[in-house]
Amino acid sequence: MNNSSDIMPHPWPWNLIDQQTTQSKLAWALEHAEDGELFFERKTSESITLDDGRIKTANYTAHQGFGLRGVTGERASYAHSSELSAAAIDKAAQTVNAATKRETQGQWDITPNKRSGDVLYAPLPVTEEVAFEDKVALLNTLDAYARDRDLRVVQVTASILATTQEICILRGDGAPLYDFRPMVRMNVQVIVQSNARRETGTAGGGGRHSLSTLLSPDAWQAQVNEAIRVATVNLDAIDSPAGTHDIVIGAGWPGILLHEAIGHGLEADANRKGSSVFHDKMNTQIAAQDVTVYDDGTLPQTRGALHIDDEGTPTQRTTLIENGQLVGYMQDRMNARLMNTASTGNGRRESYAHLPMPRMTNTYMANGTTPVDDMIADLKDGIYAVGFGGGQVDTTSGKFVFSCTEAYLVRNGAIGAPLKGATLIGDGATALTNIRAVGNDWALDPGMGTCGKQGQWVPVGVGQPSLLIGGLTVGGGAL
Repeated sequence: MNNSSDIMPHPWPWNLIDQQTTQSKLAWALEHAEDGELFFERKTSESITLDDGRIKTANYTAHQGFGLRGVTGERASYAHSSELSAAAIDKAAQTVNAATKRETQGQWDITPNKRSGDVLYAPLPVTEEVAFEDKVALLNTLDAYARDRDLRVVQVTASILATTQEICILRGDGAPLYDFRPMVRMNVQVIVQSNARRETGTAGGGGRHSLSTLLSPDAWQAQVNEAIRVATVNLDAIDSPAGTHDIVIGAGWPGILLHEAIGHGLEADANRKGSSVFHDKMNTQIAAQDVTVYDDGTLPQTRGALHIDDEGTPTQRTTLIENGQLVGYMQDRMNARLMNTASTGNGRRESYAHLPMPRMTNTYMANGTTPVDDMIADLKDGIYAVGFGGGQVDTTSGKFVFSCTEAYLVRNGAIGAPLKGATLIGDGATALTNIRAVGNDWALDPGMGTCGKQGQWVPVGVGQPSLLIGGLTVGGGAL
């Protein structure tokens, strides 16, 4: 396969500034630093939202800029600008050079960045791929389709989002590194009404691939059908029982619970600082024996896929938990150096105006061997949670609260009535040890995840097989 750095020519940003002069300014800026880089970004985004039969919003944005970082010890000095010029870079270099002089000079990190030959996504200019009027027409067609599909549909909200991001990373230890990152997504929400009762259903998907693929009839109709299915199921939902229950959690998107309750606790910065519940658990058993968890930035066309992270390190599949034992953290360059290990390609930033930090890419639990039907058959008095909505997590303790968008009562191994108001309450560390069975139906989410940390938002993927977890607290409306 072609090397990802050779997918397309890269005149930018060198059509605006001189590469050799810029390299010299970077070397001077970082003469007192242990690490650092010059991160260039050019990005365009378009979003269109239809709500209740009308185009409610239509936005198109474009920006470019750079960020220059110098790192010494635990301290990062950062200067950024939306002006891509020699003068702006010179001013940023002066700022970083002056800031790093105050630190004790260390040894420059010359760890090479060797690129993988695998192409995870094509350099598609997805914001320009489909004409604006065609997107508007499709959203109107989608609205009519949803209402015709089920006469109980009283409101439809749908959106199309497309982003192209081009980056160039210049380091003091090698040639420029490039990546061209497409991202597309569609969201659908419907409200159905029966008598005086209204319920909502949502669906969505996307990834780093063609927008026209996402907008094909088969793709968008499947999303509409799924949103309607969830909404109509919830029309018959009864109040969820409150108390402590055994829970079967579905495959795919429910992995968001794993991402939030466990994944953030395995990022290197929290563990280096001792603020994660897992910081002193390396090489110890923290989960059931058949639990293995990865973070993998190399899954093609997924939301979390990256040829290189935002420090220029190639992504990889990192084993975090193996057979229940904690074996790894997600590392960026700074935390890896301070922890005497290597970056795992998890240094990510929202834009050129932000510092990189260790972040997840695609985080998932590996497949198991138990059929989901067997898990449900083992439930005497429990809940089958298929869909998840919003949640809150304390990343220091791992305590979480997640609301279920689709869940069912299970009595004596039989799936019963759908439930409303079900919330799952617990903590990640305890939930890991209470996993009683891991399913054989592994799936990734359809491409919906966006992760927030310290005010920065990046696209991510999640996944898992179905899980049987014992003794979770359930909040609901029935006692």
